[in-house]
Amino acid sequence: MAAYANGGPPRGAGTGPAGPAAPRGPGAGSGAGPGAGRTPARSAPSAAPAAPPAAGSSGPPLGRFLAKAAAVTAGLTAAGAVFGLVRDQTIAHLFGAGHDSDAFLIAWTVPEMASTLLIEDAMALLMVPAFSHALARRSASRAGLTRMEARAQDPVRLLVGATLPRLVVFLAAVASVLIVAAPLVVAVLAPGLPDPELAVQCTRLTALTVLSFGIAGYFSAALRAHRSFVPPAAIYVSYNVGIIGTMLALHALWGVRAAAAGVAAGGLLMVLVQLPAFIRNVGFGPPRAARVTGPARCQRDRDRPTLIAFGVIAPVIFFAVFRQSQVLVERFLAASLPSGAISHLNYAQKVAQMPMVLSLMICTVTFPVVAQAMAGGEREKARRRVEQDLALACLAVLMGTALVIGYAPQIIQVLFERGAFTHQDTLATASVMRVYGLGLLGHCLVGALSRPFFSTARPTWFPALAMGAGLIVNIVAGAFAVGWWGIYGIAAANAAGITTTAVLLLTGLGSRIVPIQGGRVAVSIGRLAVSAAAACATGWIAGPMIPDPLLSAALGCLLVPAMFGATGTAIRALEVTALPGQIDRFTSQFTQRFRNVR
Repeated sequence: MAAYANGGPPRGAGTGPAGPAAPRGPGAGSGAGPGAGRTPARSAPSAAPAAPPAAGSSGPPLGRFLAKAAAVTAGLTAAGAVFGLVRDQTIAHLFGAGHDSDAFLIAWTVPEMASTLLIEDAMALLMVPAFSHALARRSASRAGLTRMEARAQDPVRLLVGATLPRLVVFLAAVASVLIVAAPLVVAVLAPGLPDPELAVQCTRLTALTVLSFGIAGYFSAALRAHRSFVPPAAIYVSYNVGIIGTMLALHALWGVRAAAAGVAAGGLLMVLVQLPAFIRNVGFGPPRAARVTGPARCQRDRDRPTLIAFGVIAPVIFFAVFRQSQVLVERFLAASLPSGAISHLNYAQKVAQMPMVLSLMICTVTFPVVAQAMAGGEREKARRRVEQDLALACLAVLMGTALVIGYAPQIIQVLFERGAFTHQDTLATASVMRVYGLGLLGHCLVGALSRPFFSTARPTWFPALAMGAGLIVNIVAGAFAVGWWGIYGIAAANAAGITTTAVLLLTGLGSRIVPIQGGRVAVSIGRLAVSAAAACATGWIAGPMIPDPLLSAALGCLLVPAMFGATGTAIRALEVTALPGQIDRFTSQFTQRFRNVR
């Protein structure tokens, strides 16, 4: 999965429609400082500036908050994507698309699965709402307590103390089992691989990411719930820098094993880049010296979460496992194909998913806002926020899809065709990427629609069941199609499966969680899809007219959005017609803020 990143809005404390946020600094309301234990703790509203209004409110504070968060998110997402491309370019240049790269990609399945479970999906979908509810309880329970008592009974610190140590022990055990069982893992993932030993060695190195990704994902969820977005946004930049640096330093000595070692090093950097902010904003639990007795102790015990209380994680875990299992299906089916098939699928998927990653950045920023609105019972505001997120995400992903499909050969040639990556690899990868592009809207909708389902206090099983249905479609279609169309059949099955899940989630969200108007949303997406089809056809025809691939792709970045906008305006797609006004408002706000700063 390509890099995800988030921006950094101001952190504050307070109650209100948006829900609470953490006090700024380690000492605010946490018992830090020489006066701890003697000075009564101030209530949340007076501890720090108030948090922005809730999702869906029309006031300027939320607009400025989301604008700033989205702007920083866009910048850091772009930086992470650039480093991710450099990483993939380095792998393609050093190892091409053959046996070595296939062996590494089999091993890379472990961190890809760990990333989905422990950073992008399960951990975030579980822990962001958990920390949001803990922050709400913190704001409601501080009145009349000393700072030492407030710190000892702080629901946020109790949450950390009850979950983080157990999580570390559990993930360390899982990583150890994977290291020992690496031959079996490779045999299950790629039963048709001719020489599995290199993949086994790489898998033992990448298995270390189970522990590092778990800690990094936990830190990211906690910081996002506290409205601290910059450190989580930096994790994929540091991750890719670790991979690139290790590969360049050790590839002559270790070969493709250097890439696997880089994955392990990058996972460690993901933890280290967030550690200072986590200590400052969240901490590692209440002090051991704090002893609370009587009614206060009973209240603390009721507020302390346990892993048993987190039996609600099962729907999240199954959803994330089913979602990432699409990659397992692809590599399982491609292992028996000619050498390089797994690599072509991987390069095509990485590039094709970039529009989806960029389109979801606003949903990543607003997920804590939706979770806090749901925690506060403000379902109407959550509905407006979700509908706005869907509109913006679909607009971005469909425009990107038109560019990816229309200019696939030029994009792949510019990015990868050098060193061991040949022109035949370019043609094969570009063809696969065009098929993958058919499922980008489905991937985007699944990412955007799953968040509201998991914003409630007790997640529902519906997303996991919908993802399971899509996975079944993927498996059945892939098993039949791979014999006829090879890697193209695998990519087409992926698109069919994820689209099935997206349709189920879209139809089920309104009746179960947030009362969005599914029909209106579907019509809006349909109009955007028509605009994307026109832009894609234009790019497909115009791309080959310019021999130079770099110039052709650069002009495509202008031609495709222009055709998309013209078609959207002609058919009155609301998201397209309203976009100039939104850009004008954002520009005027930015200009005004720049003048004030100056």
